[in-house]
Order: sequence, then C-alpha cells, then structure tokens
Amino acid sequence: MAYADRNVSGSRVVAIVIVAIIVAGMGYAFVTGLAYQYIKKKAEELKTFEVEEPPPPPEEIPPPPPPPDTPVPPPPTQVVVPPAIVQSVSPAPPVATTNIIPPPPPITPPAPPAPPAPPAPPAPPRIAKPLKPRTPPGSWVTNDDYPAAAQRSGDEGTVGFRLDVDATGKVSNCSITSSSGSSLLDSTACNLLRRRARFDPAQDAGGNKIPAPYSGRFTWRLEK
Repeated sequence: MAYADRNVSGSRVVAIVIVAIIVAGMGYAFVTGLAYQYIKKKAEELKTFEVEEPPPPPEEIPPPPPPPDTPVPPPPTQVVVPPAIVQSVSPAPPVATTNIIPPPPPITPPAPPAPPAPPAPPAPPRIAKPLKPRTPPGSWVTNDDYPAAAQRSGDEGTVGFRLDVDATGKVSNCSITSSSGSSLLDSTACNLLRRRARFDPAQDAGGNKIPAPYSGRFTWRLEK
C-alpha cells in the first residue's frame, strides 16, 4: 500500500514536471511570438515615419561665352563728383573811370572835279545854196530796174530814202527812212541811188562847197 502510494506520487511528480515543461515551452513560444510581432510592428511604424532626404539641387550650368564678334560692353563707370568748394569772393575794387574823348572822324577828301564835258560838235554850216541834181531824180530808179524775185512774189511799195552828199556832189551814204515792205526793194533802191545820183554841191554864205543831205521817195509798182 505504501509502495503503491509511493508509485502514485512519483507518477504525479513526473506528470507535474512534464506539464511544467510543456507550460514553460508554451510560455516561451508565446512570449517569443509576441515579442517578434511587437518588434515587427514598431519597425513598420518607424518605416512609415521615415523622412526622405530632399534631392540634391541641380548643377548650375555656366552661361555660354559671348561670340568673338560681339564686343563686350565695359563695366559702367561711376563718376565721383567731388563736393563743391565754396570760396568766398571778395568784391573787386572800384575801377576809376575816365572820360575818353573819341577821335575826330576822318576827313573825307573832296571829290575830284568832274571832267569837263566834251565840246559840242560844230553846228553844220548854214546852207546858202542847196544841192542841185545834175540829172532828173526820176531817172535814178525806174520800173525797168524791178528785181525779178520781187516781180514773181508780187512785191510793191514806196521807199523813203535819205542821201548824204559830200562837197564834191557824190553820194557818200544812203539810208531808208520808210520801208516799202520788201527788203529786196529797199536795198535795190539804195544801191541804184549810190551809183546814179549826182549833184552840184551845196554852198555856204561864203560860196564854199559843203556837204548836205538830200531826201526823196520812190514807188515800186508792177505793170498791170
């Protein structure tokens, strides 16, 4: 009986030890599992709140150098204006004024006397005896002398003339005083008068032969 009780108590102790080992193993496993889950959870929380570092700033690229043909403007020049220096100016001493007498105006020389007027030409001598034609004036120019060109063009008209006759009675000049309207008729009349007109010269009161003018008219008329 005592042996049986001793066996029962020994079995009980073994059973208790085995239960204690099992409980201890389960406790260890439980504690170990909880600790692992706790550590894992804290690690995830720390990972969630991990602050990311900002990215580095971009590298600065220097500006390209200016082209060789473009002149580089010089840096602005600063002009430093010195402060104005105020100097006291003493008043100028009074200047003595003197009355200046202006010089007399230059004496203008008198104008030279005007040259004497040339003497008037002598008056033509007084004609005491006029010119006298040696031949009839109607024979000096006739229609027989009519220029052929004037006849073809039908030119007609009266020519007024003046003859200058020298002391010998010859014609020295002929001028037209009134035109016939045709230069050909005028020039033909003067040419004929120079050749054909002859005079006894004029005389003054002393009987001296002197030059004298002679005027007349001639009409050129075509025959119908």
